[in-house]
Amino acid sequence: MIQSMTGFGKSVIQLPTKKITIELKSLNSKSLDLNARIPSVYREKELEMRNLIASALERGKIDFSLYIEVTGEETSSQLNEAIIRAYISQLKNVVDGDQTELLKMAVRMPDALKTSREELDEKEYTSILKALKEAIEAISTFRSEEGSSLKKEFELRIGNIKSLLEDVKLMDPDRLQMVRERLDRAVSDIREKVDENRFEQELIFYLEKFDITEEKVRLENHLDYFLNTLNTADSNGRKLGFICQEIGREINTMGSKANYAPMQQLVVQMKDELEKIKEQILNVL
Repeated sequence: MIQSMTGFGKSVIQLPTKKITIELKSLNSKSLDLNARIPSVYREKELEMRNLIASALERGKIDFSLYIEVTGEETSSQLNEAIIRAYISQLKNVVDGDQTELLKMAVRMPDALKTSREELDEKEYTSILKALKEAIEAISTFRSEEGSSLKKEFELRIGNIKSLLEDVKLMDPDRLQMVRERLDRAVSDIREKVDENRFEQELIFYLEKFDITEEKVRLENHLDYFLNTLNTADSNGRKLGFICQEIGREINTMGSKANYAPMQQLVVQMKDELEKIKEQILNVL
């Protein structure tokens, strides 16, 4: 079953003093392009989290965000009282001012706040890993649902091409007869001057050049192969893209050999359906 590369997954955990939110967003990409935005305290675990995401999501342009919201009294920044008092004392020697105003100026000075480096809590990180797995599961579900929609779209478009191919088959005898008559008229003036058997041989040669029997057979096989591949476990965007190339090759050859306006119109419609498939193939994992 195919999966889309487009998806979104989110998980939120509430710890005693923190609210942690994990978000995963993905768009289509030729390879894995993972961008991580996480607080510095978790940097030492970034590689582990990246590997977990990469192994689960495989491909796509993925944005991984980890947000921390402090909900308790815990804070990593504290006032550096000694420094602030020293600033206030120095300011008093420069200007006369209210104590509150001097304090406002002092706390804006360098080193007025001291920040202690937060240490990683392994128990907290275990909770984060659990939330990350939940977010991965959510985005995978999203991708599968999008994949189901894409599958229906592909089946519709392939069905339309099959229907147009049936119209081509019904039209082909009339086309060949028209081509034969056109060639017959084109050489009518010189026909009497050439050997009749030689003329028939040349006519058959030119008719064979316009024959699309093999293209019709191959195109039908490629369409069936595309539909069968959609339902296999190893179905993926690259493989379906290669099959689309083969479908396009047969349609193009059929159009170049047609030499018949009504059939060329059908070929144009086939190409339109195939282009719609190719656009969506880019979103398939």
